[in-house]
Amino acid sequence: MRRDLPYALSSLALGGLLLGNAALAPDAAPVRVIDVALVLVMAAALAVCRRYPVVALIAVTAAMLALHLRVHSGVSAAFPVLGAVYLTAWRGHRSVAVLASLVFLGGFLARDISVAPAGRPGQQIVERSALLLGWFLAANVAGLVARQRRAYLEQVEQRAIEAERTREEMALRRAGEERLRIARDLHDSLTHSISVIKVQAGIGVHLARKHGEEPSATLLAIQEASSAAMRELRTTLDVLRSPADEDRVGLARVDELAERTRSVGVPVRVTVTGQPRDLPVEVDQAGYRVVQEALTNVARHAGPTTAHIDVEYAPAQLTVSVTDDGQASPARPTTPGVGLRGMRERVTGLGGVLHAAARDDRGFTVRATFPLDGPA
Repeated sequence: MRRDLPYALSSLALGGLLLGNAALAPDAAPVRVIDVALVLVMAAALAVCRRYPVVALIAVTAAMLALHLRVHSGVSAAFPVLGAVYLTAWRGHRSVAVLASLVFLGGFLARDISVAPAGRPGQQIVERSALLLGWFLAANVAGLVARQRRAYLEQVEQRAIEAERTREEMALRRAGEERLRIARDLHDSLTHSISVIKVQAGIGVHLARKHGEEPSATLLAIQEASSAAMRELRTTLDVLRSPADEDRVGLARVDELAERTRSVGVPVRVTVTGQPRDLPVEVDQAGYRVVQEALTNVARHAGPTTAHIDVEYAPAQLTVSVTDDGQASPARPTTPGVGLRGMRERVTGLGGVLHAAARDDRGFTVRATFPLDGPA
């Protein structure tokens, strides 16, 4: 309805112009009730011409032609018809617009000829008819040009959408090819190396038991760590080859990380606060990777120590932290390595904050906070 409001206001203004011109024109007949009704019909038709252009054009043409025949209001009666002709041509009904123009021009000319004084030249009639003919020709042409311009803009917009879709498809295809290349490289390099470590550790365990000896805890930890690394590498390769794969790691497997770290001689305590709940896949996996990398750093760099994993579920955020009481101190700043940079990229990429620094007394803290109050 709001889009029809400008048409309704314009029709009322034209109606007032017609009635005022008919009342003031010296050669016009008196305006009667039926003439006012014709003006109101014209106004109502123009008010809905956006939705019903053909019906509105027919009604406006008939009403204005009847008004001119009755009152002889002059060229002002052509103004509403010109607007309706333009709109009808713009909406694609060119034949109807041309036919209505010819009908109105023919009726207007016939009325002028019938009331012209006998024996006087028809120069005024010719001039007025030529003027109206030019106006109606311009209205038809303008409507046609406006329609073609709109069609051109729609075509340009459609081409832009198609080009954007093509670029997205190409980007997705290139990303898929890159994932496959990375998967092949990982398979050809890491899989072989980890397999060798796993086999050698298994042989060591087998030989120790064959000689009646209990395998060392370090050898068993190497065997377990290599097996876990193989499992995670296969999972990563599957994800790279098929991003929709649902077999992903998450915070539900933090106890496995803790147990694996205990097997290499580092005591680990796990604390979960808040109500565990379903997390976005990206956040769940990133939290797991933060704990994994932090525990790896504890085992490699902290020396004799104990570690504490704390997972805190809050309504609006998830906090994951790993704290140790190892050798790190503020007096010896830690140089960020690839692991810490990777953790920071994971966390900040999901809108979170990562804090990784030495504790005031002794040890190191890694704390990651992920927002949960919006889409990742």
